[in-house]
Formats: sequence, C-alpha cells, structure tokens
Amino acid sequence: MSPKKLKPQYLGVIRREKRKSPPRVQPRFNISRPGMVLLKGFVKPEDQIGMVSMCRQPGPGGFYEPSFKNGAKLNLWMMSLGKNWDPALRSYGPTRLFDGAQAPTIPDAFKMIAQTANSTASEFPQINPDVCIVNYYTNSGKLGLHQDKDESKSSLAKGLPFISISIGDTAEFLFGDTRDKDQATKINLESGDVLILGGESRLLFHGVSHVKTNTAPSWLKEEMSIRPGRVNLTFRQY
Repeated sequence: MSPKKLKPQYLGVIRREKRKSPPRVQPRFNISRPGMVLLKGFVKPEDQIGMVSMCRQPGPGGFYEPSFKNGAKLNLWMMSLGKNWDPALRSYGPTRLFDGAQAPTIPDAFKMIAQTANSTASEFPQINPDVCIVNYYTNSGKLGLHQDKDESKSSLAKGLPFISISIGDTAEFLFGDTRDKDQATKINLESGDVLILGGESRLLFHGVSHVKTNTAPSWLKEEMSIRPGRVNLTFRQY
C-alpha cells in the first residue's frame, strides 16, 4: 500500500490571494555559531497559513500524543510526514506501531520552502527532505534538551542540516553543547522564523523551554482562528 497522500485542498491556500495584506518581514541572518543559521521572518504569511491548513487535515497518520520508552508522555502533539519517527524506539519506519497508520507524503510546496531556506543559508549542502516531523505545542508545551541523531549514519556523517520552521506563538528555544539547561543559550523563535542546524552544529543539544502566550501574529489569528500554541515543522534527509 502506498503512503496516504494529503488532501490537496490546502495547497490553494498557499496560492490564493489573501483577503488582507499581512506585513512582510525582511529576512535577515543571525548566525549564532558555526553550522547554525537563523532566518528571521523567512516564511511568507500565505505559506504559514497554508502549512497550518495542512496540519488541520484529518485522517490516518495525523497528530497523536507520543510517549518515551518508559511510557512518559511528551508534552506536545506530533505527526510525521514522509517517514514515521517513533520517539520510544528512536527509529524511523513506514508505519506507526500503535495504529499501523502510514506516514503521509510531504507536500512538494513544503519541500520547496525548506529547500529555498537551505539554499539561502549557502554554507550548507542542499538536502532533499524525505522526513518532516510536525510538533504542535500548546501554551504549556515544552521539549527537553536533546540531540536529533536518529537519521542515517551517512546523513549525520555529512553534517546534512535539518530545517526547522516555526508558526504561531513564540517559543523560547534553548541550545548548547550539553544537556545542562542552566548552561544553554536562549533565543526566541517567532512565527515565520527558520532555524537551520548542520555541520558543526548538527548534533547540538536543543529544546523548547516554553511557549509565550498571545504572541502569534494578529493576521494569523484572524485568518485561521488558530488555536493558542506553536506549530513546528522540522525537515530532514534520512
């Protein structure tokens, strides 16, 4: 059986003219350390709306509350596109163990946004994303410091980047060389920001300490009647 394809209706949200004209934010680089690039306001408002619309599509392979190996629940909701990632097994596979759902395909429009960001940060090799992990954080959501190291040995050895897109409320993002949160650096990731980690920073410890309430752009709230919280899409090449 082939992976379930997402309904195409949301793609029109990306292409259609907006009823309003939300402000454009001029992207800028903020390189915090080698292999780490932050593109502020990089994702266009209409593309943010399209991504949120896609995330609302019901069906097999949608959001669920994941658990660690010890049974403890993560403080977020998750779905995987392209390949399913299991946080308990810390591995990728074609289906989810608990319900047998196959990972929906990654929309080409989303890949294009991620690859354009990848090209803009020219210090990184170009990736062809075959995995996108989508996390939804409520205003009480958070994620402890961790490394993203479950991709293939080849991908990690090459330092291929992962590309993280933030939509909705602002997150306080932590990163550092160890899992010690007291030693971690803090930055704000706002709606439309793209964070890229590759090369020397590919295995950086990172996490989300909290989500800041009522910080999503007003145009996003008005257009989508969006729930409070943050959507994060992370693109990788397995």
